[in-house]
Amino acid sequence: MASITAQMVKDLREKTGAGMMDCKTALGETAGDIEAAVDWLRKKGLAKAAKKAGRVAADGLVGVIVEGNKGVVVEVNSETDFVARNDHFQGLVKLIGQVAIKSGSDVDAILAAKVGEHTVQEDIASAIATIGENMTLRRAGLVEVGSGVVGAYVHSETARDSGLGKIGVVVALESAGAADVLAPFGRLLAMHIAASSPLSVDPSGVDPAVIERERAVLTEKAAASGKPAAVIEKIAESGLKTFFKEVCLLDQPYVHDAGKTVAQAIKEIETKAGSAVAVNGFVRFALGEGVEKKEDDFAAEVAAAGGVS
Repeated sequence: MASITAQMVKDLREKTGAGMMDCKTALGETAGDIEAAVDWLRKKGLAKAAKKAGRVAADGLVGVIVEGNKGVVVEVNSETDFVARNDHFQGLVKLIGQVAIKSGSDVDAILAAKVGEHTVQEDIASAIATIGENMTLRRAGLVEVGSGVVGAYVHSETARDSGLGKIGVVVALESAGAADVLAPFGRLLAMHIAASSPLSVDPSGVDPAVIERERAVLTEKAAASGKPAAVIEKIAESGLKTFFKEVCLLDQPYVHDAGKTVAQAIKEIETKAGSAVAVNGFVRFALGEGVEKKEDDFAAEVAAAGGVS
């Protein structure tokens, strides 16, 4: 067996742009033959995928799958909305969701999971090679219940009951109550979450860093009024209570009936379902949120093409 040196791996990486481990594997599979290794990577879609990896993938689809007591949301990004309408891409998103509901929400574990003879990572690379755009599994989130239901909602769905769209939500309702009452409420609550975008179920789930940042803003605003320190502190704490009502699910005004909070809506469902209902958690993904999209300067591109500086 040919000895694979670091220099050989480096040379193959420069030729193809593929990852180090992929290059090492390719050289091992081809007995150190660089050109054969290039072909091996191309056949796997890895060389072409690597060349596109620098492109910003901020479009794509959010996929939602519910099976039994589990629900999962995945975000798979592409470069353009055109690809998001491609049947191959949509099938890939569904496949990734089906893997995630079994393997969990860890992205690395999902990518390494095998579907038949290929890993999910290899399936993504193959889709990149076929479709011609960069694609990435950005994130996944999972909820489950011991007993109860998982509610789900997809906004801007590609087709009826496709489970693919621009915003996806799953919410876990733990309860021993009647499933036929809980299921429709779970969907309504998922719709509420899609519309209201809460940060957590209640204040205990809000990131402490977010709370401190909000407290600092409230304190600085109150201090500008020239009030005593003790008063400033009370104003800041009062402001935090208002903040929690805005960002915590249970305290938000229920979008389907603004005259009550989500907590009050849940109390009503408990009576109908015949048992207590607890929101174990939720996942809400909106496509591309937090991804910085490159803004192309078309005028600058035209000027550059014409040699104008």
